[in-house]
Amino acid sequence: MRVSGLATWALACVIFLAGAPVVGAAGGESAAAANGKAAEQAAPKFANDTCLACHGNEGFAAPGANGQMRQLHVVKERFEKSVHGKRLCVECHQDITEIPHQKGVERKVGCVKCHQDLWKAAEEENKTQQFARLGVVVQQIDRYMKSIHARPSMEDQSRTNATCYNCHNAHYVYPKGSPGRVEWRLGIPNICGRCHGKERDEYVTSVHGKEVMEKHNPKAAVCSDCHTTHEIDDPKLDPMRLVITRNCGNCHEENFKTYTATYHGQVSTLGYAYTAKCFDCHGNHAVQRVKDPKSTVHPDNRLGTCQKCHANATRGFITFEPHANTHDYDRYPYMWITSKFMIALLGGVFAFFWTHAALWFYREYRDRREHKERPHVLTNELPPQARNKYYQRFAPGWRIAHLVLILSVMTLVLTGMSVFYANSPWAPVVMKQLGSPKVAAVLHRTAAAVFLVLFFGHLIYLASRLGRTWKPSDWFGPDSLVPNWRDFTDLATMFRWFFGAGPRPVFDRWTYWEKFDYWAVFWGIAIIGGSGLTLWFKSAAASVFPGWVFNVATILHGEEAVLAAVFLFTVHFFNNHFRPDKFPVDIVMFTGAMPLEEFRREHALEYQRLVESGELAKHLVDVPSRPMTRGSIILGGALIVIGLTLLVLVLIGFTGSLAAA
Repeated sequence: MRVSGLATWALACVIFLAGAPVVGAAGGESAAAANGKAAEQAAPKFANDTCLACHGNEGFAAPGANGQMRQLHVVKERFEKSVHGKRLCVECHQDITEIPHQKGVERKVGCVKCHQDLWKAAEEENKTQQFARLGVVVQQIDRYMKSIHARPSMEDQSRTNATCYNCHNAHYVYPKGSPGRVEWRLGIPNICGRCHGKERDEYVTSVHGKEVMEKHNPKAAVCSDCHTTHEIDDPKLDPMRLVITRNCGNCHEENFKTYTATYHGQVSTLGYAYTAKCFDCHGNHAVQRVKDPKSTVHPDNRLGTCQKCHANATRGFITFEPHANTHDYDRYPYMWITSKFMIALLGGVFAFFWTHAALWFYREYRDRREHKERPHVLTNELPPQARNKYYQRFAPGWRIAHLVLILSVMTLVLTGMSVFYANSPWAPVVMKQLGSPKVAAVLHRTAAAVFLVLFFGHLIYLASRLGRTWKPSDWFGPDSLVPNWRDFTDLATMFRWFFGAGPRPVFDRWTYWEKFDYWAVFWGIAIIGGSGLTLWFKSAAASVFPGWVFNVATILHGEEAVLAAVFLFTVHFFNNHFRPDKFPVDIVMFTGAMPLEEFRREHALEYQRLVESGELAKHLVDVPSRPMTRGSIILGGALIVIGLTLLVLVLIGFTGSLAAA
């Protein structure tokens, strides 16, 4: 029998590693054994003992196709413990019809066809559940046929790169959990090393290799644990880089979990392979323990490893903790403190404002059900020129700035949360539509730049007014957004109204919740903007700060972004659109004007002051045109729908992250 004659036969050996049942075994005829009965009837079925009379003798050999002696010895006891141990030899070696064997016959064993035919027979007889393991085998065949091993060899196109017998001994394929299987597993590095000698030599020196080759630890990683078995492919290809990275997590679960919390891991989770993987930092076949001076992540070698991707990396990169977590205070105190602070911040903000919104909704809804009249403007109270007029609350510049601001924020939320919640089922879909994380990063940073331009432009505007048109007293006057004592009394009065203990408070130009919205942007810029710039300009930041700052910045940037997004699309939307007096959409931020009745009701003190000073007429404008009103409703409604969609995505991501924690 020529060596090439075992090529296809050996696939059965690979497949039956899963412990697939033998269909048509010698001990009894199964349903699936109907396959090829004509051939079986034509060929005599020699007993295995007949074959072992020769092949059972130690040292039994015959000349091979290359003229060299080929060992044909089969150990009976070992064979009988294998997954094929109950089958007749001639069930696989169907070309054997005579003993002694006829000469000139090409020795072939068709593993692929054999198992596929057996499975087909099981399907025809509706016994696939009975032979479920055989179904696993067929799936393994399908994966193998797509692998790099099943493709034609570069040197010899007439044969594949590797077949079953290159990895498995044809007669000794053992089920999982058996001693024979453990022995075979420990030998995998040497088996793979027959073709991959250089990689085998590197592996022997690694922490994995020493565990396997010297300590005979069957739990240590061997080649197939990283590269997979039947579906192995070129490790330079992106899909295989991702597969190998996930396979590292099969043993190093906690480290893989912390890795996926970094930007490197988030991009990998989304299905893109251009960021650093485990082996990019730790090495591959020659991986060593971190404390080993030969390790690529040893403190003495770490900067050079980082500089393979980050050419301008500075010493601060060395102290970055890629596997830090927020649960271990002793090892990562800064992350622990940051995490607990953000949890308290999110919990406190939402507990207060969601309660505030719920009580507000209940009170307004109850008042409307009881048909309580709201304050309104009587026509005879207004001068003739004020009749059928609107109050202009926002000039065109502020309205344009608001629109650009909300569009930039929504872009930031979409692009940022798609990465932050990379494990969410929607994130890869969104990222595919965006193009890739690289495209998303460009969009994210562009939106961030727009946001910063608006913010600092606003500061420049305020600085220009200071000393030119504003007096120091104006900073705390009724037109100022600087909080004052009245805001706290208004808040207390509001809660009394919620519970029916007092009248609804009256407000001046700015309410306490509008002031909170305004100053929250400053807080957000400091936290989100500061951390974002730190992560954006890594090399510059690492030249000044220690590496753990990146860990802290990652937490702050993500958690504060969640706070901003959820607050904006729940609390802000409720205050301005969803409470009964405003529902379904308030368009004053788009038209710039509001009815006098609404103005007097919402900002009674400002209205009274303008009337008394005779300045009300200066702020009156015509009713917005019908096209302007219709367009504002459409635009406002569209932005609300987009915002609520983003809210749902963020909440799905948030709940998913809690479940995975």
